[in-house]
Amino acid sequence: MTTIVPTTSTTPAIIVDHVSKRFLKRNTHSMKEAFISWTKGKKVKSDTFTALDDVSFQVGEGESVAVLGLNGSGKSTTLKLISGVLEPDGGSVFTRGRVAGLIEVGAGFHPELSGRENVYLNAAILGMQAKETQERFDDIVAFSEIGEFIDQEVKHYSSGMFMRLAFSVAIHVDLDVLLVDEVLSVGDAPFRAKCTAKIQELTERGVTMLVVSHSSETVKQLCHRGIVINRGKKIFDGDIDEAVAYLEN
Repeated sequence: MTTIVPTTSTTPAIIVDHVSKRFLKRNTHSMKEAFISWTKGKKVKSDTFTALDDVSFQVGEGESVAVLGLNGSGKSTTLKLISGVLEPDGGSVFTRGRVAGLIEVGAGFHPELSGRENVYLNAAILGMQAKETQERFDDIVAFSEIGEFIDQEVKHYSSGMFMRLAFSVAIHVDLDVLLVDEVLSVGDAPFRAKCTAKIQELTERGVTMLVVSHSSETVKQLCHRGIVINRGKKIFDGDIDEAVAYLEN
């Protein structure tokens, strides 16, 4: 169960308490094969994959923490559980304050709506009132560098344009916790540098940060602590330099 914890000065911003998450794997490779098996009275074989196995950690208010691991280790699943996109099968996840998650490029955007309309939609999903969004709209567009494309349907946007607009909306929310999953790898070098600088600014303001990235340079720049996950289990939690070295060895 994902729960919003009331704001108190002594409460950690994020608590992951003995969390497990499993996904169902089906052995048939397509809907067609599943349908044929069903019509022939055959059982569709399936089993489960454990993405996270009894993982626990806490992130204090204002901390910047990297979640590290190889592909398939459970990093993105961890962020999705914290954001509330997924529910744990075991254990509990608690967050404090307003949480913004940059977990999937374009998540929360409607392809048939324009960039302008999606700014208001995405901001509302993140808890902003329409008046707040209106007051910050010009700043959101300016940071995203979308410019003349803001009134175009987002289904015509590139992945980089999606990311820039989604990131810009999220960072203009009065947030307490920011979850970032690899979105900084999208876009050109100048924009990535601008995003990194903005995240550092948010950190200095006391925003709690949880970052997933395969770039050791990025996480060392943004985070002071690293949590390493391997095959769904937490295997290291400590200084970011030691975490990166642990992962690379």
